[in-house]
Amino acid sequence: LMAASGVVLRTIDGVGHVLLVRRADDGEWTVTAGVVDPGEEPSAAAEREVLEEAGVVCRAERLAWVYVEPPKVHENGDQAQYLQLVLSASWLSGEPRPADSESTDARWCPVAELPPMRPYQRARIAAALADGPTWLGHDEGMRRAGES
Repeated sequence: LMAASGVVLRTIDGVGHVLLVRRADDGEWTVTAGVVDPGEEPSAAAEREVLEEAGVVCRAERLAWVYVEPPKVHENGDQAQYLQLVLSASWLSGEPRPADSESTDARWCPVAELPPMRPYQRARIAAALADGPTWLGHDEGMRRAGES
């Protein structure tokens, strides 16, 4: 399956911020992400997920990182493995809010003051902030983000 993460970046009062949501299922802070629907462009999927989860309109601008996630078993017992496409995006309009039942909070967070979050989430943000070519592969991304 293909998934897309939208890492929305915005400068507020001269300080770089990233859009984060707090997941309803585990309480963790994450960037927005979701499954790419059949026939949907990954950039459109990232933009849709940002709007659905956080009520923010954005524009996907760059493929920052591509990697295969480890296999996982969902709460309902479904087994899956995802090709994750991390896209850097810019804010167009809207203020963060929990826009669906998947999130309990949504906010702009200064990039230098991220809350506790899983290493791969920090790596997604680092990839979106990085200049240069797309990061390829899980291990390369984690290493380049300093999370390995």
